[in-house]
Amino acid sequence: MSTAAKYESKRYALLNVHDRRHQNTVNRLIAPAPGERLIEIGCGRGFLTRALAADGIDAIGVDANPYSVENAVTDRVVQMSAEKLDYPSESFDKALAVHSLEHMPDLPAVLAEISRVLKPGARALFIYPAEPIQGLYAMPSAYTLLGNPFKARQVHCQWLWPKKLTAIATKKGLSHVSSEFNLFASPQFVSVYEKVSDGGAR
Repeated sequence: MSTAAKYESKRYALLNVHDRRHQNTVNRLIAPAPGERLIEIGCGRGFLTRALAADGIDAIGVDANPYSVENAVTDRVVQMSAEKLDYPSESFDKALAVHSLEHMPDLPAVLAEISRVLKPGARALFIYPAEPIQGLYAMPSAYTLLGNPFKARQVHCQWLWPKKLTAIATKKGLSHVSSEFNLFASPQFVSVYEKVSDGGAR
């Protein structure tokens, strides 16, 4: 088994840019309202977190890369492991992860933490690549992080599609609501989950 990439790269952090289309997807599918608390997992420099906060949402972004925090575009970005979120249980109304779940070595632990910090009935939105081959779309990132595009599976260490993601999420108290396929710069899946009222990580 290959070792997952370590996210301690200023260059990788600075490559993060805002894509307004993701914000449109968030608003369309989970419609965060002003005053609601939202957590973005793997937020990079915080462009989407900042945009949502500008709409009155109490948005917080977390990222493992210290350079993402150092070069953040908002003070709402904090360095934190997605596998151990430093927030109380049931403290968020919405959660989202845009092209970050595929980078998580221990995805069950990440989904368990997302479920834990969500209020019962709260929704989570996950956007992730629809790769025909694991790591195919991560080759540029592998070159940036590891100096070798052929180590892409250390960057996209999860190969995901809706059925597979749902099989993991269901065990962590997240019920599948909907999934769709769309094309932006590259093919991607978009899935929505809801924390079940009597749920919890197992």
